[in-house]
Amino acid sequence: MTTTVELSGPLIRQWRQRRRLSQLELSELTGTSTRHLSYIETGRSTPSREMVLRLAGAMEVPLRETNQMLLGAGLAPAYPDARIDHQARAALLDLLDGILEGHLPNPALVLDAEFDVVATNAAVDRILAALVDPDLLDPPVNVVRVTLHPRGLARHLGNLGPWRSHLIRQVRQHAAVSSSASLDGLLDEVEAFPHPSHVGPDSGTFALPMQLRVEEETLSFFSTVATFGTPLDVAASELAIETFLPADTATRRWLARAGS
Repeated sequence: MTTTVELSGPLIRQWRQRRRLSQLELSELTGTSTRHLSYIETGRSTPSREMVLRLAGAMEVPLRETNQMLLGAGLAPAYPDARIDHQARAALLDLLDGILEGHLPNPALVLDAEFDVVATNAAVDRILAALVDPDLLDPPVNVVRVTLHPRGLARHLGNLGPWRSHLIRQVRQHAAVSSSASLDGLLDEVEAFPHPSHVGPDSGTFALPMQLRVEEETLSFFSTVATFGTPLDVAASELAIETFLPADTATRRWLARAGS
C-alpha cells in the first residue's frame, strides 16, 4: 500500500483561504514577504521546517494537518500521535480514565474530533444503558447520533428542539475548522432524523440545559467542555472532555443516589 502525500504549497494555500486571509495578511503575520509566500504556495519554493511551523501557527492549523504540511515539504512530522504508539496510547487513556473518575457522580465522557466516544465514566454508562437501544451502543459510539436518534436519547429529551439545534451547530463549527467527510456525512444523517418542526425558545438564563427524562423524573444538566490547553500530541489535541453538571437540586440528588 502506498500513501499519497499532498505537497505543502497547496495545503498552505487551502488553509490560508479557509482562514479568509490574503497573502499580504499572512505574510505580515509571519514576517515573510508576499513573494516568498507566493513561491511556497505555487511550489516554486520548498518551505523550511521553521517556515511551515510559523505559517501553521499563524493560521491556527490543527496538529494533524501541521504534520501533513511538514510531510508535504519532505520534512519529518513535528507532533507524535498516541494512536499509533501503544505505550503513549495506554498512558493517555489512563490519564483520561482518572479525569472521568474524578468527575463522579456527574456524567462525563471523552470525545474525539468526529464526536465519537473515546471513554466514559460510570454515570454516563448507567444513563446510556437505561435509555438507549443497545444496537446504538456498538462501537464506535457517536454522541451526536446517540443523542438525536429516535431510538436514542431523543425520545427522552424534554427540550429536543433546542438541544438538537445546539448539537448540529457544534458539528457545523467543527466541520468549518477542519474539512471532514465524516462530519459532513454525520450532519446529513442526523438532520434526516425525525425532529420537532418548532424548535421553541431556549430555556435557561445563561446556558442551555439538557432536560432528560429518567425514571419519571426530569433531570437538568449544564454541559461544559474542556480540552488540553497545551497539547503536544495529535491525539490529545483532538480530544474533548464533556461533563454534565446538575443544574438543580433534584438532579444533584438523583446523581448522588444513582452513584451510591
